[in-house]
Amino acid sequence: MSYYSPSIEKLIEAFEKLPSIGNKTAARLAFYMLDQSEEEIKEFVSAIQDAKHNLKYCSKCYNISDTDPCNICANPARDNKVICVVEDVKDVIAMERTHEFKGLYHVLHGSISPMNGIGPDEIRIKELLARLMEGEVKEIILATNPKVEGEATAMYISKLVKPLGVKATRIAHGIPVGGDLEYTDEVTLSKALEGRREL
Repeated sequence: MSYYSPSIEKLIEAFEKLPSIGNKTAARLAFYMLDQSEEEIKEFVSAIQDAKHNLKYCSKCYNISDTDPCNICANPARDNKVICVVEDVKDVIAMERTHEFKGLYHVLHGSISPMNGIGPDEIRIKELLARLMEGEVKEIILATNPKVEGEATAMYISKLVKPLGVKATRIAHGIPVGGDLEYTDEVTLSKALEGRREL
């Protein structure tokens, strides 16, 4: 039995469709929106509609952008010999925040996951190979997530690019900065040992 009126219930259900939003948070968001002025609601709806209509995928790296090519691909200062391969658009933003990577990106829009019916053809691997065939790229950095699907995707791509003469490297995994060894799980510790480097 619902304690809310049908209109509020419908609004709560709409918010619940968002990732990581449970019923309580959805109800809080719904009532927050109801407290906003008509003008603020229009601005919010307009921002969503503008993003939906104006954003497109970059035809080179498949990042989301207002322009094609995106700002990163269009920047002549970026190193076009190195491509960082990531699963999601949010991963590009995470990498850019480090201010360390100066190359280009390739967004796969997922990872290989046979359990979920996602094979290599469902993500943008063919497009990555087409970029590598152009011959300018010397290295790809596989920055997929350190989960089973991300590891499988990285291994699959590394086997495909080896015959092309492109170096394939994997980002290191291990103990977070500021973390304690005693609280680190065995898998993370073993990955940290595997990825050790000389000082």
